[in-house]
Amino acid sequence: MNVSFFALVAAFGGFVFGLDAANISGALRFVSAEFELDSIQQGTLVGCALLGVILALFFTGTLCEKFGRARVLLAIGFTYSLSSLLSAFAVNYEMLLVGRFIGGVAFASITVSAMYIGEIAPANQRGKFVSINQFMIGLGLLCAFVINYFLVKSLATSTWLTNDNIWRVMLGAELIANAVWIALILCIPESPRWLAKKGRDKEALFVFEIIASTENAKTLLNDVKNSLTSNRELDTLSQLKTLFSPGLRFVVFIAVAYAFVQGATGMNAVLFFAPMVFEQIGMSVEDTFMQTISTGAVGLAATLVAIGFVEKLGRRTLTIAGLLLVVVAHGSTFLGFKQATYEFNDAAMAELSEHFKQNSLPITLLAPFEGRSFDSDVALKTELSKNFDKKTLPLVSGTIIEKTIVGVNAPLVLFGIFAFLAAFNLSIGPIMWVIFSEIFPNKVRSVALPFAALVQTVSSWSIQQFFPWQLDNMGVANIFLLYAGIGLFGLIVMYLYLPETKGKTIEALELELTNQNAMGAK
Repeated sequence: MNVSFFALVAAFGGFVFGLDAANISGALRFVSAEFELDSIQQGTLVGCALLGVILALFFTGTLCEKFGRARVLLAIGFTYSLSSLLSAFAVNYEMLLVGRFIGGVAFASITVSAMYIGEIAPANQRGKFVSINQFMIGLGLLCAFVINYFLVKSLATSTWLTNDNIWRVMLGAELIANAVWIALILCIPESPRWLAKKGRDKEALFVFEIIASTENAKTLLNDVKNSLTSNRELDTLSQLKTLFSPGLRFVVFIAVAYAFVQGATGMNAVLFFAPMVFEQIGMSVEDTFMQTISTGAVGLAATLVAIGFVEKLGRRTLTIAGLLLVVVAHGSTFLGFKQATYEFNDAAMAELSEHFKQNSLPITLLAPFEGRSFDSDVALKTELSKNFDKKTLPLVSGTIIEKTIVGVNAPLVLFGIFAFLAAFNLSIGPIMWVIFSEIFPNKVRSVALPFAALVQTVSSWSIQQFFPWQLDNMGVANIFLLYAGIGLFGLIVMYLYLPETKGKTIEALELELTNQNAMGAK
């Protein structure tokens, strides 16, 4: 019971992360209109948070080693709060970027949480507890999607909520969750493995007695002490040298490959740009926000399944099965979008004219499009950008696509998106953090987890930064075809090389994996 509470508190940072990710996805349309952003600026606004993560990861290991996991989590809680305040009260694009960047620094909570949970959880339950991280992310996403939907739905009737301030409410709502998390962190103990590493054996034994039985506590402490004795204390630079030594080459290969694939298969495109993705199918603005609730529910349900089966089926089986479904899902989305065209026929023009009247927009803006058709979303968006300014385009592009799209296979697209969400949250989403918390030896853990997270973050950042630009220049079908190719690469690599780690202590895995010389062994 104690371990469950401690793990949930540590993973609550994932809940805040989920709130932040979903909130910016909902706010982006309105922020773009407010500050007249182009596609690159939209990508930068979303992607700058991950640049903050990249910066933080250079210091996360050192800070965790010096101050402990719990104290670093507390500092991260306050950093999230600062980010929320700056973002909600931003007076210009630059101030909002700073707020988002600081929030990105706080995203390191996911790495620190995985480190903390991996060090307090019993070996036979570690996978389940580390997976709580992903569950809390999913719960945060779902909560934010629900809030955003009702805020958007209230736009038409509210006397105080407008297109100009709705995004401030979305981004400021995180402050409540931040305050709750800070209070809860004060109730959890420090990692017993970190305490033992610092020579604070009595405190470490006390924590082990809380999370395990008294007789097992002494055994656990002795195992940790033996591991630390055989691996002398290393400073950050020495840990990095050890991490990239020949003895850990196999471990680093697995971590880098997994991190790259997890980040580059497109989750952040669906996550941070959810309304924009559903907009491509031809949904109304309100419907796109409603659909994001469904994505949040699917992701959360899939994560619960993963938590239930990670110790039964193992990390390897779930990873391979998940990547296979990722390939199928993205292939389905590609086929669904491939035949889409856009026609400004009489019916479409009549509906668009009515929409423009209701929103006090000049109908003359539609005149250049009457009777025209476009054979791709790229061609349509290129022409729209020539005729609408940056303040108007984000507010009308979704409606224009909704009224003019022809030939899209919506069921295939929806199946693909939801299947991908299920696959990711069943496998590579939560399982990556489980594996990262297990495969690195104690002597390098403080730098190894942030390094692996850095690879994943850079991979994810590239997806976030360029997705709006890719939509305008590559087209939505080709984007998902690219993601399918990356998923296929990951499937092949993981099938050939990923070992099974379930049910083994961190110390036992250290002995097994550091002696791994043949890269083909499973």
